[in-house]
Amino acid sequence: MGGVSARERRESVIRAAIAEFAIAGYRGTTTAAIAERVGVTQPYLFRLFPDKKAIFVAALVRSAEDTRLAFERAADGVEGGERARQVMADAYAQLISTYPETLLMQMQGYAAVAAAEAQGDDLIGEVVRAGWMSIWETVHLSLGADAERTAGFFACGMLGNTLTAIGLPANAGR
Repeated sequence: MGGVSARERRESVIRAAIAEFAIAGYRGTTTAAIAERVGVTQPYLFRLFPDKKAIFVAALVRSAEDTRLAFERAADGVEGGERARQVMADAYAQLISTYPETLLMQMQGYAAVAAAEAQGDDLIGEVVRAGWMSIWETVHLSLGADAERTAGFFACGMLGNTLTAIGLPANAGR
């Protein structure tokens, strides 16, 4: 990875970590697998991140931010209401069809919250909840701050997420 800045290397590690954690989860993913995917050594990973948990947290943050940005960019300049709902739904469908690991990483994060908190570790939950709230706020404002419309958007989205994650077409729930 010669000629690549530390920031670019860190980004490469985060992207590789998302791909690995999305499939195997926190416990099932090794730092060796992440290092191999990105093409660096394990010791190099630990120059960028103090430990596996820090890599997981960075992957959770990036995954949520990718989703939030997809909604924000789609709704930019679109008046609230049905049109904003549709462009955000389309942007999200495009995101998870192009980068399914984004959805799967978020789902791994949701599952990891309970396990971490049962062990007395609140950090994962705090990160996942903050990511969720940033996504919620972006969508809520884009939909004209209508609580019912926002809740409906997320209800349909979570149904679509579940269907996608288990390998059914998004229209199977209709």
